[in-house]
Amino acid sequence: MADLTAIILTKNESKNIIECLTSIKNLAKRAVIIDSGSDDNTIELAKQLGADVYVHPFENYARQFNWGLDNANISTKWVLRIDADERFTPELCKKVERMIEIHDSDDINGFTLEAWLYFMGKRLEHGGGRKRKLMIFKYGIGRIEDRKMDEHTILSTGRSIALKEKFVHYDFKNLDLLVSKYNWYATREMQDYYEYQEGISRNELNLLDEKIYKTRKKKYGFYYKIPSFLRAWMLFVYNYIFRLGFLDGKEGYIYHFLYSFFYRSLVDAKIYEQKKTNAPFKETGDLK
Repeated sequence: MADLTAIILTKNESKNIIECLTSIKNLAKRAVIIDSGSDDNTIELAKQLGADVYVHPFENYARQFNWGLDNANISTKWVLRIDADERFTPELCKKVERMIEIHDSDDINGFTLEAWLYFMGKRLEHGGGRKRKLMIFKYGIGRIEDRKMDEHTILSTGRSIALKEKFVHYDFKNLDLLVSKYNWYATREMQDYYEYQEGISRNELNLLDEKIYKTRKKKYGFYYKIPSFLRAWMLFVYNYIFRLGFLDGKEGYIYHFLYSFFYRSLVDAKIYEQKKTNAPFKETGDLK
């Protein structure tokens, strides 16, 4: 077992929390749940599996996670950032434990991982890059940047390395919740877009992860330069046709249509609405 504390943010995650915690039970010395007001039995299930539970009102993901870093009395050298719908394989757990031992005292202060994405029960093999994030870092060195969307873990010193072994991401409960999530995300993405244009969130030069830096520069320096609404169509065609998303069958079509076209069109619609109304931003709160 590694000298590692896992932090998991939850809100009505009874469907996922058991498998998430079970997947890391032989890796993490301690599991911490930061719950934002579940009204199902998420908290009870987490406690049954030995997790420590804290309850805190939700502002955004970054502030919620950083609150956990500051208030969960972490005593381990390393921290794992994992979501309730993510799983570690036994092979990945062994690899992480070994890498933590190897890099205990050098300047490797974080590990970046990629995901296998499962949607509607099917692993998607095509259609674009997989979810990638800096998930493991030395306590006191890593924090999540204060953004409303697309937030990443930033190291204050040292560097990160990528592990080849992948974690598993189950990006689906049901379509009703997925559409609600995309609507919630779209509002926050719109706010991040305007804050970036005003220079409020331009902290890209502080990012130590070169791939994250390049990806974000592509989004603001290329994608958002394409005319609104046209860019959503182009993204869908690019991912579904040119990056072979159609090879994943109906699940691939539904996923790419909803994410590449519907979600990105909704972001553009909210950007357009904001431009017309110039209404003050409202805190969107937690996802129900």
